[in-house]
Amino acid sequence: MLELATERPRFGYRRLHVLLRREGFAFNEKRTRRIYCQERLQVKRRKRRKRAAAAPREAMLIPEHPHQRWSMDFVSDRLGDGRTFRVLNVIDDFSRLNVAMEPGLSIPGERVGRILDRAAAKYGWPSEIVVDNGPEFTSKALDKWAFERGISLYFIDPGKPTQNAFIESMNGKFREECLSETWFTSMHHVRERIASWRIDYNETRPHKALSWKTPAEAERGALTSPERLFGKSEDLSESQNPNPVTANQL
Repeated sequence: MLELATERPRFGYRRLHVLLRREGFAFNEKRTRRIYCQERLQVKRRKRRKRAAAAPREAMLIPEHPHQRWSMDFVSDRLGDGRTFRVLNVIDDFSRLNVAMEPGLSIPGERVGRILDRAAAKYGWPSEIVVDNGPEFTSKALDKWAFERGISLYFIDPGKPTQNAFIESMNGKFREECLSETWFTSMHHVRERIASWRIDYNETRPHKALSWKTPAEAERGALTSPERLFGKSEDLSESQNPNPVTANQL
């Protein structure tokens, strides 16, 4: 456990317990928690300012199959020399699979389209992509890209990041476990470290919302399930030829 906690200092005892079970340890979660507390491995949380309670919001609907809907957003950080770089993250809302993670000093709308093209070549086209109101996402270049491919861009309300909860959750994990834990010396270092973290996130990191499966396991399980292989023909045809989804249909 000490070795795993050293490698992954931002993991709590539940996620460490899943990794220990993969290594062949058969003890239960209570014992894991007891050892975790005895070794003082608890993750320190930043204190957050209390805010006034807000009215409950309606939760975003979860897609019914992989690559039906993606979400994307930017995360920013700095190099050791003070230069700011950005990372475009794109995830599948069903499996939480990170389909693209692209760092760069500048990522305009045209480059966003090229990144999505590469992801679609591997995973297929989504029906819809959820975005915020950043200049890259509201640009004419990305609007033209989405129109030509028949993909609907769903814009959340300004100042409402919780409406893009899936990507916001992944961005938080990415910042906590990768960006905040690394001193980046160059863009080459950024690309290497981020590529390594993305592989670990997709293939190794257990995800609580997926019953402690990894995103890659969740995607493979859904794509090979009997319902997906032998479902209704109209369901299959819709997944193969997605029609644009409007914001009112979400």
